Amino acid sequence: MSLTYPDDRSYHAEHLWAKPEADGTVSIGITDFAQSQLGDVVFVDLPEVGLHFDQGTSCASIESVKVVSEAIIPVSGEVVAVNEALADTPELLNQSPYDAGWLVRVRPDGGLGGLLTAAQYAQQVE
Repeated sequence: MSLTYPDDRSYHAEHLWAKPEADGTVSIGITDFAQSQLGDVVFVDLPEVGLHFDQGTSCASIESVKVVSEAIIPVSGEVVAVNEALADTPELLNQSPYDAGWLVRVRPDGGLGGLLTAAQYAQQVE
């Protein structure tokens, strides 16, 4: 199985991606590499809308059959939406990490500086 890293987003060294949206928000989720390392995801603990997180801090907990892992947010900002579908179907993180399995959307404090391109991230995890 080959892992994918779409070019339309930026990547954090802690295995999360950030994708700018048309409305100025940024969608955040885990990478294909992260979901493959976690194994089957069984529970996701998401933050409340309105909370603010600084880049590099945990914004969610992801529990798999193997481990509980913290989702380290790649950009600072206020949470404006959470993926409520993950409450009933946490396996979306495994099945669709770049689309249906997104974690949160934030209104960023600034840009996406300091993050990796898809090629840089792929090189890091190989």
